[in-house]
Amino acid sequence: MEDTEVDPAWGKDTHTCLRAIRRFKAKNRAMGIPENIDPEPQTIDIEWASNPVPLDVQKIVGKLIVKRGEFGFLESDRVDEIAQIIEKYPISIEQALSLRSAINQEKSVYSHRRIMDQKKELLRRYEDGTGILELAKFVDGPPVNVFRAILAARNHSKNRIKIMLKEPGRMSERDQEQFQIAEDADRVANVDQSETHIAADLFEDILCDHFESIGVRFRRQGELSKEQILSEGRPIRTPDLLFLDDLRINGIPCAWIDAKHFFGSALSFPRKKTQKQVDRYTEVYGQGAIIYRHGFCDGLHLRGAQKLDAMPVDLSRLIEHNESRS
Repeated sequence: MEDTEVDPAWGKDTHTCLRAIRRFKAKNRAMGIPENIDPEPQTIDIEWASNPVPLDVQKIVGKLIVKRGEFGFLESDRVDEIAQIIEKYPISIEQALSLRSAINQEKSVYSHRRIMDQKKELLRRYEDGTGILELAKFVDGPPVNVFRAILAARNHSKNRIKIMLKEPGRMSERDQEQFQIAEDADRVANVDQSETHIAADLFEDILCDHFESIGVRFRRQGELSKEQILSEGRPIRTPDLLFLDDLRINGIPCAWIDAKHFFGSALSFPRKKTQKQVDRYTEVYGQGAIIYRHGFCDGLHLRGAQKLDAMPVDLSRLIEHNESRS
């Protein structure tokens, strides 16, 4: 495998691009990269078309589709309403709904302290008969987080609250009823996220099938996790795919890929969270890529990772899965 000269297109990511190219020639290879790869890593160039959403569109649409206190799954008439609202903008309904979820997640994180500061007032109103959804609208916070604040105002410990939410039968009849209402109306902070994880795992499987079909070798996250638990006691650096060939996507080296089953918004909280993850991978493997199931905003900037959408991938299995669940 021959080294490639520095490409001006790599820009500020030149250092991580070179690290990705040289990872197979390092005297001590990074964790997860076998000492012996047979046959030797091959340079594989592929083109990957993406169609990002303009930043100004994200900002405009974000303000139009988010309602105060609305954090749950949407009824079909509300989805139809959003589809009408965004009709004249270059963003799909799937992207808009994923953007709405990202905005609500950010609101959830940044509203936590504000909700806890009002926990005594929330408890007072709750015990006076106000329902959990009305209280969520009052503070513009996720219903489950509001319910947690009410339990905290009763001087329950964090551990006690965690147990009560997992075992609602320990609560009073009204609390059980209001918690169920909160769970049903909260897509952000609800306790059961199993369906989200199932869809994300399926998206990862589909990406693996795609790269396998074009002859690119890789190791998967599960395999890396088991290996690192044995050697390090815990998973440390486990991208969804760690490539064993010198893959170049759109001319940019790509040592690893992480799959995100959502829209890559340019919001502060998800960007910082993803950048922290990217930094862990680039430190040892070099340049990689993030593939967003629902595309991404052109205002999203990540050091050390190329942003891609899922346009070149056959998503029929994932679409069928989602339709079967609706």
